[in-house]
Amino acid sequence: MYYYLSLGSNLGEREQLIRHALKVIELSIGHVLRCSSYFYSAPWGFQSEHEFCNICCAVESSLSPLQVLHSTQAIERAMGRTKKSETINPESETVLYSDRCIDIDIIRVFDGEKELFVDLPELHIPHLLWQERDFVKVPLAEIMPV
Repeated sequence: MYYYLSLGSNLGEREQLIRHALKVIELSIGHVLRCSSYFYSAPWGFQSEHEFCNICCAVESSLSPLQVLHSTQAIERAMGRTKKSETINPESETVLYSDRCIDIDIIRVFDGEKELFVDLPELHIPHLLWQERDFVKVPLAEIMPV
């Protein structure tokens, strides 16, 4: 399967943290086929003085979507992320975001030419908000085949 992931950081040595996460993805999830350029932007959904650095990458993996989710969450924890974004009002889908050293999201998944769709409480593929976020759309467009 082909996974398109979004990686972001707005704390510390952002580019270095993203490069480290890519190395761990290569070891624990699958072969990183290509990566976008760095994309810099203000935080989305909250206020912070720390600008984000984001990329998207394509990864070939034999893992299931839930296995990839658990692996990305383990990478985030190992790299020092102690707090996930928190849904504070499920009915209005209000989420409390905060600064983070690393964030890894599964954006889209393909099994060959066929796009996979997942709708579970802990995982939605394609990512529900990816089309609203330039920091995902722009880097993703760099690496996705047309």
